[in-house]
Amino acid sequence: MMTKQEITDDLQKTMGIYLEALSNYDINKFNDKPQEEIWSLSQMYEHLVTSSNFYFLANAQRCIEKRKGQEGGEKNQYGENIFKYNSFPPVKIKMPGNGPQPNHASKSLEDYKVELTKVMSDTTALMERLESDNDYKTASANLGFFNAQEWLQLQVMHLRHHLTQKTELEA
Repeated sequence: MMTKQEITDDLQKTMGIYLEALSNYDINKFNDKPQEEIWSLSQMYEHLVTSSNFYFLANAQRCIEKRKGQEGGEKNQYGENIFKYNSFPPVKIKMPGNGPQPNHASKSLEDYKVELTKVMSDTTALMERLESDNDYKTASANLGFFNAQEWLQLQVMHLRHHLTQKTELEA
């Protein structure tokens, strides 16, 4: 597992890429949806903000507050591999049932700058609240159990994972 400082540094570097890119997008290109089954850049950014807030940060918060989880618990083989390589597999992942689709063209580029900056500050604030004794865990439906620090590391892995999609959508 990465240290808190390594996670924070990785978060800042990765978010910096997303934030800088927002300054270079044309709003029409940002909202362009080339094919029905392919997200627009705006949908990808919406997914990053929403999943960070309502999945990764929410689970880290639950672990810190010791609610809706348990003491202990293990990652399954997929969770172990993700942490072993500090990365999601370099393949496109489809959620079961195709998952909920993010909103399309609902916010401005500036809105996403504000939201991503808030995700970064909220993550940093949670990181500062982590204790060395962090055996309280919540479950991921597909990967097993994670403590607060692991949820925050997983969040950064998720952000990095979408950089490939970002590059494809920009092309």
